Formats: sequence, C-alpha cells, structure tokens
Amino acid sequence: MTQNKFLTFEVDAAGIGLATLDQPGRAMNVLTPVLMEAVAALVERLEKEDSLKGLVLTSGKPSFIVGADIDQLNQITTIDQAFRLGEELKALMRRMEKCGKPVVAALNGTTLGGGLELAMACHARFAMDDPKAKIGLPEVKLGLLPGGGGTQRLPRLIGIQKSLELMTQGTELSPAKALGLGLLTGLATTREELLQKARDWCLANPKPVQPWDTKGFRIPGGDSKSPAVVQVLSIAPSMANAKAHGNYPAITHIMSCLFEGCLLDIDNALQVESRYFAACIVSQVSKNMIGTLWYQLNAIKKGQSRPKDVPAGKVKKLGILGAGMMGAGIAYVSAKVGIDVVLLDATQENAEKGKAYSQGLLDKALSRSKTTQEKRDALLARILATTRYEDLQGCDLVIEAVFEDRAIKAECTRKAEAVIAADAVFASNTSTLPITGLAQVSSRPANFLGLHFFSPVDKMPLVEIIVGEKTSEETLARGFDYVLQIGKTPIVVNDSRGFYTSRVFATYVMEGLAMLAEGVHPRSIEVAGIKAGMPMPPLALQDEVSLGLSLHVSDQTRRDLETEGKTYPAHPGEAVLRKVGGELGRLGKKAGKGFYDYEGKEKSLWPELTTLYPPRAEQPTQEELVDRLMFIQANEAARCFEERVVRSVADTNIGSIFGWGFAPHQGGALQFINAMGAQRFVDRSRELAKLHGARFEPAAVVVKMAQEGARFEDA
Repeated sequence: MTQNKFLTFEVDAAGIGLATLDQPGRAMNVLTPVLMEAVAALVERLEKEDSLKGLVLTSGKPSFIVGADIDQLNQITTIDQAFRLGEELKALMRRMEKCGKPVVAALNGTTLGGGLELAMACHARFAMDDPKAKIGLPEVKLGLLPGGGGTQRLPRLIGIQKSLELMTQGTELSPAKALGLGLLTGLATTREELLQKARDWCLANPKPVQPWDTKGFRIPGGDSKSPAVVQVLSIAPSMANAKAHGNYPAITHIMSCLFEGCLLDIDNALQVESRYFAACIVSQVSKNMIGTLWYQLNAIKKGQSRPKDVPAGKVKKLGILGAGMMGAGIAYVSAKVGIDVVLLDATQENAEKGKAYSQGLLDKALSRSKTTQEKRDALLARILATTRYEDLQGCDLVIEAVFEDRAIKAECTRKAEAVIAADAVFASNTSTLPITGLAQVSSRPANFLGLHFFSPVDKMPLVEIIVGEKTSEETLARGFDYVLQIGKTPIVVNDSRGFYTSRVFATYVMEGLAMLAEGVHPRSIEVAGIKAGMPMPPLALQDEVSLGLSLHVSDQTRRDLETEGKTYPAHPGEAVLRKVGGELGRLGKKAGKGFYDYEGKEKSLWPELTTLYPPRAEQPTQEELVDRLMFIQANEAARCFEERVVRSVADTNIGSIFGWGFAPHQGGALQFINAMGAQRFVDRSRELAKLHGARFEPAAVVVKMAQEGARFEDA
C-alpha cells in the first residue's frame, strides 16, 4: 500500500487498484489542485504499469467529492485563467477515459459538482443506496456552470432534456433516482459491496471505451437537431427567462453549452464548455453569489456571530406559547430534529389544531414516500398539545409566538417564568416589537431574547436573533445553537424598532405603494419587482403579508413614538394602505381581496386600482422603477449597518436574501452597493432623492465609503 497526504492506494491480487481520497484538514473532499495532482499521478501509473489492470476511486470521508475548490475559483480574475483551468481539468479526465483500462467511481456518499464530473469521466459509477446522499451539479446556485465536462457528459448519459432541467435548477438527486435516470451503473447497501461491485466491473470490462468515444454514438433522446429536442430547446430560453428574468447568465450559458456542444464531438464540445465556464467565473453575478452564498454563509454557520467563550449546547425540551401558524411551524421543525415540544394555547382545541399542522405535513411526506409511518408517529409523539403552563416544567427554552400585542405577550411571559427553571431561556417570536421593552416584564431579562422566525417556518431558512439591552452572551449563544440545531441559518441583530429584516422589507413594499399613489400603472410596478430579481412583486407581497397586519404595526409604531415624544415618520405609501386596507376593507390574500382579486387558484390585479389611482400619461421607465425598489432597500440596510442594528456584513447580506428575498443574484443588500461602487450608489441615490424624496438620501456610512474608496467588509 502506498500513501500520501491526499490518498491511500493499494492494489489487490487481480491488479485492481483502490484509491481512497482523503484530504487532510477538511470535513469533505473538494477538487483542489493538489488533489487533482494526486489523481493525475494515478492515471499516469495506470497508463504505464502493465500489472495495474484497473482503478477504483472512492473516499475516506462520509461523502465522495462535494465540488470544486471555491477558493481557487474565487482567485481567478481573467477569462484566460478560467479557460485554462477548465481545459487542464478536462485534459486529465480525457486521459483517464482513454487510457484503455477501466476506471470506476465508488461513490460512498454525497457527490456534487466537480465530484460528479470526475465520476462521469469514469467508465462506471456505483453508489451507496443512501436516501440522504445527494448527487448533482448545483453550480448554477453560485452563478456558475459545470466546468469539468458536466454539461457534455451528462446529456450523453441521460439525454438533453433531463440534463437541461437538472443543471439549470441545480437539482440534487438521491442515488436511487440517479440510477433510474441512467446516471449510475448500480447501487450497493454496504461499503464492502460497493467496492466489490466496482472491482468486479473492472475485471469484467478490461478494455472499456466511453459511449461517446464509440463509432456511431448517438445522444439518448436525440442531439440538438432532433425534432423532439429542437422543441425543448426552442421553449427553454423563454421558460428560463420567465423565472430568472435575465438576472442569471449561468442559466443561459448552460443552455448554450447543451445546444452547441451536442452538435459536436466530445472534445470540441468540452472546449465550448470551457469558454462558457470562463464567462461565468468572471461575471459579477458569480462574484456576488460566491462571496455571499458561499463565504459569508459559511462564516455564519461556523459561528462568526456567536459568543466565542460559551460552551455549545442543545435544547432537549422546548415550550411554545401560541399554537397558531408560527407556533405550529416552530413545533414541527423542532420535533423533526428530536426535541420534545410542549405546544401550549388558550384552548385545547387550538393546541390540537397546532399539532395537526405537523400531522398534515407528515401525511403529505408519507404519501410521497419521503418518510415512514414509524418516523411520522415518533415525531408526532414528541409534540404535547396542552393548555397547562405546568407542562412547561423542564423546558430549556420557551418561545412565545402569540399575537403582536404587548399586554398578551407580557401575560404569557409572567405565566411561563413562574414555572420554568431559573436558567431557562425565554424568547419572543416578534417581528417588530423591541425586545428590551418586552423584557421589562421578565424577572430575568438576561435570559430574554428575540427569535424572529419567518413564515412558513418549515420552508424559510432564516431566524433573526434579537439581542436586548440586558440579554447575556450565554443567552445569545444558546439561542444561536438552537437555531443551528433545527437546521436554520441564524443572524444576530441588536434591538431596535422593526429590527433589521422587517424594517428593510417594509421599504420594498411601501415603495410599491408610493409608486401607485404617484400614478405608476400597477402592472408596471409588479413587473419591476420581478425584473429586479425579487421573489414577489410589492403589491402581491403586501397582499400576502396582509394589509391588516401592516396597518396594526403602523398604528402600534405611531402610538409608541408618540409615547416617547417622537414624531411618526409619514410615508407616501401609507395613505394607499389606509385607503385600500382600511376604508375599502381589502385586507389581502386571506380575505380574498386586496391589491389583487383572488378567485380559485388564479389571481389578478384588482381592476378598480387604476380607477382609484389613475395612471399618469407619462410612465417612468422600467429601469427607474427597478432602481427605486433596489436602492430603497440597499440604503436602509446600510443605515441598519451604520446604526449597528446588524452586527456584520455577512449577517446583513444573508439576512436580506434569506429573510425577505432580496435579489439573490445581487449577493445581498450591502453587496449590491459594493458591486456598484459606493460613489455610483451615492450619485444615483441623490438623483432619486431629488425626484422622489429624502428617504433616498444615501446613508452616511456609504457617503463616507465613497470619499475613502472603501467597501463593506467584515474584519
């Protein structure tokens, strides 16, 4: 057996070599240059040593290879560098394919991106039949395309249509589904069986040739000229644009790779891919997404915002006050990871209804074979529906998720604290009410914090942790650990009205209402929101949130500020809210009417909107409307950073994308400013302020950055 820092290699009596990849200092293998050098040395031995009859590649880690080396990709600054990188990687893979001896991938776990591309360059692929393992090419989620031959080998294995869907959506498959598509050669249930199947294949196929290297090879389902594929490729761009609106160049480049490459032989097709790969890497969209959705997201998950000196902990028993939609969702995600949950409401009927929410989700998963009856029953058994505060005894954490009313929240706090242990943490799931104020009724404000979940809890990835004036570092750490425990992404913010996400989210919706009041056609407003890259346009989103809730929050804020002797800041969009939601009683989607009419599954803009707010003769350009919607959010996020409401650039950017859906291709609200440059942002903000009001005046922190040539960066 031979061994180096990156792999071990042993040859059995039949001459089949087993290479076990195991990069030191990493939890998972990635395609770093040094790892590929080690693989290149193996390929050279295979080419030169007659006694070596075949090669099996596997991993010494729980996963196989999970992608390319992002650090390496992030250092690329020119198209030439990117092109050369792609070509060098593919040259090695082609040597492996054409060496005349069998190379088999034994995928012992998750295999993604460059890992799957390496596996597809092997002559056969066997995988562990583990439903938790993922197999796919998710590069598009970072603004990239598969640059190691993925756009060419995948369609030659499973056909163009399915490849197009998998790569443009970044879909990750279970091994069983990958086998069904023809991506894998076979499955195994144990590691021993996996390696044996790989060795047996090598012995049974001593001189393999890849399908695409055989004379007369045809792509399954037809090449780019076949009628069925022509039909798919003719509608694919319009379908992609209907979702991406031109904001994700990688999607277009993937489609181009498939169309052009599948008209060519494999070698020329791979070179086509390298050109599009290079275009993706140097794009601003890719830089935005890698910076935020890779580096900053990983920094958060590794505890960048967590107090460093507090030992890690886990919640064993959780209390939830309020079994409405939020409380029910929190109960489900907590019980799902094995936490015992006490779900408490004023009536047993309401508490049971909250528990039934989990049952509904589980029954749906069961019908789709995504869970088992045993797992369903075990999860439901962990949720106790009750009206008794005494049942909260033994809870490590209690989350209050009742209506946004101070008096109701105060009563719940007192009753819970009378029962739970002195060192238990109490959290309020509030979206707007300052935590310091809510903690005034607490007998131990150091143990009090905010945990702001987003609806629906089972789908939304973010939890905003709010630190009050007296919240201790230990309490913050325990809240942070709980959020990670339930598989969510935590951001930490300091206490203020609206915190971070609710405060900035409101600017997007209210700007849409202000446009309506000015006589901008409602359809133009909605198109601008979608073209900007937001998941929903502002008027539709206001309907989803509920005009009634927004009016309640507005009234609460007004009362609070008047009590504090402060002036309530009027917004031009609020009059629209009060007219449509207040006077006309059109409260949004749940009421069946708001800015839209809701009948059946279809919705349409309320026709009377243009009577109520007649569109002016000269309509603004789409660019102007998009700028207003994006600048108002980015500027408010910058103010939150300036006021230290948010504690880091990473929290600000990730919070904007995961919290209210700030256009992901921009990399977050502060990265939007970075990519544009502070000076350009300041200049355009001032233009918008002259046209539309002081709310567009650039935040002082951005003005300062423009003067200093600086950018938003975490230390």
